[in-house]
Amino acid sequence: EQLTLYKNWQVRVRQQDFAPLCKYAADNAALPPATDHRVLYYGDSITELWALNDPAFFKDDVINRGISGQTTAQMLLRFRADVIALKPKVIHIIAGTNDVAGNTGPSSVDRIMDNITTMVELAKLHGITVVLGSELPCVQFGFQPQLKPAPILAELNVRLRKLAADQKLTFVDYFAPLADKDGAFDKRYSDDGLHPTAAGYAVMAPLAKAAVAKALKK
Repeated sequence: EQLTLYKNWQVRVRQQDFAPLCKYAADNAALPPATDHRVLYYGDSITELWALNDPAFFKDDVINRGISGQTTAQMLLRFRADVIALKPKVIHIIAGTNDVAGNTGPSSVDRIMDNITTMVELAKLHGITVVLGSELPCVQFGFQPQLKPAPILAELNVRLRKLAADQKLTFVDYFAPLADKDGAFDKRYSDDGLHPTAAGYAVMAPLAKAAVAKALKK
């Protein structure tokens, strides 16, 4: 029943405000002018839930603009409103898992990479330094149990690493420290095999901070 309610809610959101651009509109308008060290974390539920599990991480002009369930197409559509307009020095991106799940329809590795590459190009055009995060481990979606995402996520991680090298971006590998020996999300760090718990975010946080600190010096 809960899964049905969630899916119906997602459909309504896409019909009414596809991106959705309205989610952070008021928060964006209320922000003070950007500091010279503003960092923006951009992504889907993995990013949005980070703020709930570790609210102290998001302080001193470190901003969270994650939206649960989002695909790269939706992230690209709201990029100007939720990223460029906020004038961050650095953007940290984790994206792609929901494309693999088909949240906004069929996709492919090429389409996902096209959207992420466009976000990177837009950021660079506006003087924003990009930190690119890897996909996290996942061997099965609880809401789409028939799908086998692991091989696609592995291919995405190869492509993301190459994009980071080609574009001279800082790349963060979250997969290796969060995966178990079989390539699934280590149960010490996730309850559902998809999202980190507080313990999972505790593993990610120092990696993210180190990457962002490096990016702020560029």
